[in-house]
Amino acid sequence: MRAAVLHHFDGDVPVETVADPACPANGVVVAVHACGVCRSDHHAWKGADPDVALPHVMGHELAGEIVEVGPECRTFAVGDRITAPFILGCGACDDCRDGRATTCSQQDVIRFTMWGAFAQFVAVPNADFNLVRLPDGLESVDAAGMGCRVTTAWRALVDRADVASQEWVCVHGAGGVGLSAVLLARALGARVVAVDVSPAALGAATAMGADAVLDAGEAAHVGDAVRDITDGGAHVSIDCLGIADTFENSLRSLRPLGRHVQVGMPVGRHATVSLPLLELVYGRQLAIFGMRGLDASGFADLLDLVATGRFDPSALVGRRIGLDDAGKALAAMDGEQPPGITVIDRFDV
Repeated sequence: MRAAVLHHFDGDVPVETVADPACPANGVVVAVHACGVCRSDHHAWKGADPDVALPHVMGHELAGEIVEVGPECRTFAVGDRITAPFILGCGACDDCRDGRATTCSQQDVIRFTMWGAFAQFVAVPNADFNLVRLPDGLESVDAAGMGCRVTTAWRALVDRADVASQEWVCVHGAGGVGLSAVLLARALGARVVAVDVSPAALGAATAMGADAVLDAGEAAHVGDAVRDITDGGAHVSIDCLGIADTFENSLRSLRPLGRHVQVGMPVGRHATVSLPLLELVYGRQLAIFGMRGLDASGFADLLDLVATGRFDPSALVGRRIGLDDAGKALAAMDGEQPPGITVIDRFDV
């Protein structure tokens, strides 16, 4: 098969011919029809992820068709159109049985601990527990565009923050996951203010229904500005970037008893931050939630939102590229990105 193989961090990602993946006994092999290019792929490309061993194939926002089924897989068949969460639970531990597969201690992680979907084929273990069937009306490109960014934003809003209609949600960082949060929060009846330094990103947030936008580069104090816009502060604030400044800005954007959700993955110097514990967490009685991914059991309500027309994932897809351009797409993330999600939808020469 053809695959984009990373041999050196922060360098070229050549497309090579490599062996097709073996089918796990309890899993499947998927012909990849589409795969999103995500910020966490960029982290891996940069060498910021300690789980990545070279050579490596990135890509974890996949949609495709099953072409091979292992003898212990009972629920899926060749020809089924599927997607999968990037965190694959074992299906047997207490966490998995209780619907918390993202905290499974025996998890596999597509693109992190195993080869991913920047390739014509990818193997998915423990398929009965981890795969999600795609509805007929959902195109593969749109399903891949949902990937970890939409599913992550969904869990942040619904599971972690428990956002309610008419609450204010502040989204810090209007990239792929941030714009997903804007669209989903609006679909849930919340009011949204989006914060970014890119006029294009803020324009996209406005187009997707944000009630207000704020240029963080022009605001003297982002938290104070958000609290003015929202008449006292956001009920829920989401850091979609994972950097020290947006973490603190998110906390300072909240009203008393507000909920912060950490969605962006902190790496490097941002992995450890100072916390204004007395002033904000104690003084305003804030709640801080961490989160990482959505397991397969959480997809049903999100797909129902798509099926009923309340959420259109195609609005998030900004660019379609071929597999040979995956490396260029990752390198482009070193600079300012145009709004929307990049999806690989051509895997042949």
